[in-house]
Amino acid sequence: MKTKIIFLVINDLNYDQRMQRICNSLSKAGYEVTLLGRELPDSKPLKERPYQQIRLKLSVHKGKFFYLIYNWKLFRFLSKNNFDVIGSIDLDTLVPAYLVAKKKNKPLVFDAHEYFPEVPEVVHRPKVKWVWEKVESWIVPKLKYAYTVNESLAQLFEQKYGTPFLSIRNATVLEEKNFPDVPQDYILYQGAVNVGRGLEQMIEAMQYLDTHLIICGKGDVFEPCQNLVKELHLENKVTFKGFVAPEKLKKITLHAKLGINLLENRGQSYYYSLANRFFDYLHNGVPQLCSDFPEYQRLNQQHEVALLVENLETQTIVKAVNQVLNNEILYKRLHQNCLKARLELNWQEEEKKLLALFEKVKITK
Repeated sequence: MKTKIIFLVINDLNYDQRMQRICNSLSKAGYEVTLLGRELPDSKPLKERPYQQIRLKLSVHKGKFFYLIYNWKLFRFLSKNNFDVIGSIDLDTLVPAYLVAKKKNKPLVFDAHEYFPEVPEVVHRPKVKWVWEKVESWIVPKLKYAYTVNESLAQLFEQKYGTPFLSIRNATVLEEKNFPDVPQDYILYQGAVNVGRGLEQMIEAMQYLDTHLIICGKGDVFEPCQNLVKELHLENKVTFKGFVAPEKLKKITLHAKLGINLLENRGQSYYYSLANRFFDYLHNGVPQLCSDFPEYQRLNQQHEVALLVENLETQTIVKAVNQVLNNEILYKRLHQNCLKARLELNWQEEEKKLLALFEKVKITK
């Protein structure tokens, strides 16, 4: 009989590439997997996957009442349905997962995609941060099975709470590709268009760059960034694509000349992050511009696939972009290093750790 796993997320499932990889891997390994999220007002229909997908409908989509209502709906769903293992993704789904797992005596596996109390949306809001820190300090020390997205965060959580965390990086699936001989003349940002992602600074730098910027994604500064482009009269140099399906995004990334992966140091979550886009750029042979933070330092020392910048001042960004795009020797070296690094930094290697973890859970449940 198959082991039934349910994962809880707070998004609408369509664009969560990490969870798609995790659920695909576990489904192929013989687990019966369900991914539970929520339906947003503008959610598109779900694509068929080798695992079950369920979205809960809510009337509220932001603020403290949203979190309360969504957690209550998760609690009720878990209470009414039977699963062998509950997987909680980030702190905003951990309370109902923990309560039901304890009530039903089921294993709970926690996946920390980020250091939640230190994300920019939380870190400067003392009351909100206090609530999430209380949730974290209440439950995380009690966990037996936990993993996160990189070694820096794994060490941080273990030192803080004494709970061992496994590092399972959100690396891209290794696929055969026909790489273009010459990339198209645009630079690319893909991911959430949120505060602290360096997008405002990148847009300002476009005034002094002879190239085009494509932004794929949406988020809380999407409209302010659009307004900034209009204010600076850069409509012919910056294109907003909004949410882009993973299959289409792969094509856009493959033909990009440079990837943008800039972050402001707005809390430890960003400082110790390792973004999905780092691997997506790398797997498509695209050199990138990265903030000089620990995980990017670590990987770039090993593979040299990026140019690291120490600050997000406009002229620093302009100089770095021009250095990559106008130095043919440097560009070719970074591109070739990407092609080599993808053979090591890929999901096929990371999923081995995931499957070993869930094999342990299955044996001890």
